[in-house]
Amino acid sequence: MDKTIHKKGSFLIMEVAVWDTYVKRSDGKMMHFDIFVPSEISDKSKIQAFGNIYLSSKDFETESLMTSKCNFCHIEEASQDIVNIISEQGFAIFEMENCN
Repeated sequence: MDKTIHKKGSFLIMEVAVWDTYVKRSDGKMMHFDIFVPSEISDKSKIQAFGNIYLSSKDFETESLMTSKCNFCHIEEASQDIVNIISEQGFAIFEMENCN
């Protein structure tokens, strides 16, 4: 079992690193979202690649994540939904401001 995953009762619990991210949209609005990854991933270029995958799914243009603010924030236990998403695609996004 991955060292960031442990059992709590019948649930799998994953420790995730939360990366606080801001990206400017072409309309001037600032997007704010968190990127959740397994806590052992600390390579910023990998985090930025995940962010760029997310940005490519948007219907509007944004600056590249490389030129925007993306910083490690903290480590927390992920919800079961986040664990499922990360298990499927390697990362999860929590949208906060101007993401749609």
